[in-house]
Amino acid sequence: MTQGAAARMTEKIATVLAGREPSLPARAGEALARWLELVQGWNAKVDLTAARSADELADLMLADARLLSEHVPEGRRVVDVGTGAGAPGLPLALLRPDLDVTLVEPLQKRVAFLRTAIGTLVQEGELKKAPRVERARGEDLVRAGRSFEVAISRATLAPDAWLPLGAALTAREPAERREAWVLLARDEPPAHAGWAPAIDLRYRWPLTGAERRAVRYVPEATKNA
Repeated sequence: MTQGAAARMTEKIATVLAGREPSLPARAGEALARWLELVQGWNAKVDLTAARSADELADLMLADARLLSEHVPEGRRVVDVGTGAGAPGLPLALLRPDLDVTLVEPLQKRVAFLRTAIGTLVQEGELKKAPRVERARGEDLVRAGRSFEVAISRATLAPDAWLPLGAALTAREPAERREAWVLLARDEPPAHAGWAPAIDLRYRWPLTGAERRAVRYVPEATKNA
């Protein structure tokens, strides 16, 4: 990335994160810029993103994480299933270092990218609490008895298939700490027995104006308590 392109990307990152500046960790902006630089470099040889412009890339990689960073409770164990190039889990970890984040991706080339990117950020001092990376599918973790408090995924499965999987990934946790996020573009929020929406947020990606929706589901018993 040329110096001019890097400066423009920095401006785009600032636009996406507008309003979050007072609570951002030190060097979060630099870390996000470095990660996006790596995404662009690797994307020529590894299918990481279909973004066709810098605006699309910044929105696609950062906007959902920015929203989640304001709503995931402190100190939670988070899993991002089908993370691809790392979104939204990696930027969420950068914006919220109190979270314990696991990135799950089945494709080896993408896993190699994630490990390289995280290693680079750690080596350059821009990431102090590194997310774990696992080559797996969400169903593999359920079968292995793995457990998390917050389950997130974007576009890996249809919403009505993702919500039951997200619920299963949190099944071993206390009910009051369980939540699954469904990130939507055009689909309507799904339903799953025993779970109910607790937060339903409509928003726009700031650079491209794409309409989005994020729904936080919790066990019905905790919502009605």
